[in-house]
Amino acid sequence: MNTNRELNYRLFVQLEEDFQRTEIQSEFSRYDDIRSGSVEKVRANFEDIRTHYYEGKGVLSDNLLRNTQYHFAIGTGIIARVCIDGGMSHNVAYTLADIYMRRCDRCTEPEAVIDLTGEMMVDYAERMREIHMAGSVSLHVRRTVDYIYNHLGEHLTLEMAAAHEKLNPSYLSRLFAAEMHITVKAYILKAKITTAQNILVFSDFPISEIAVSLGFSSQSAFSAAFRKINGMTPMQYRNRYRVESSLHFQGLR
Repeated sequence: MNTNRELNYRLFVQLEEDFQRTEIQSEFSRYDDIRSGSVEKVRANFEDIRTHYYEGKGVLSDNLLRNTQYHFAIGTGIIARVCIDGGMSHNVAYTLADIYMRRCDRCTEPEAVIDLTGEMMVDYAERMREIHMAGSVSLHVRRTVDYIYNHLGEHLTLEMAAAHEKLNPSYLSRLFAAEMHITVKAYILKAKITTAQNILVFSDFPISEIAVSLGFSSQSAFSAAFRKINGMTPMQYRNRYRVESSLHFQGLR
């Protein structure tokens, strides 16, 4: 489909309406603030953005809610990629984007999407700040983290991760602990439980299926590990936070 006619028309309308898009340098300077983990600056930026949220943005839909959701999706995708470039694991960055997109999809008012935009920006910035505070992470450790998230459904071990990186297990163990301040074994469990938390809150999958999908030997083993970290059973966690999430999606919080 040739879009030249429509493009020329839209450019003419924008000229007549004196529409000015946000300059790309200004837009990406805000992304850089997120990438650098400048949390307070990101918060301040968003308060400024909130007062004139639609200025400089194109109209992606005649429906205001859908238009706001589309802009949210674009911004979230860019921020995820910027954070990956800054050192965040691509699985963490994209999974976080997936979570926020599902929350955005459940918003029923444009104002709720705008509020969620600020929450999303600060969340990424806080995570990037933690990454920078932890110091430089080597390529081996970054790839090990990606490997762990790509194989959460398996019974992962230090030896498997080391073999993937073609490293001695003892060396990888020391390197990982020094850079991540946590052992490989503990990180694997943390990644599985964190993923389980999201599944419990944002889906109706049975707990038995969640346990199997995350490589636990049984539902009881999964529940015991989950309770040790969270102080409650998976069902208690789902009942508590599923309600809170539902209220949040409806803009009632």
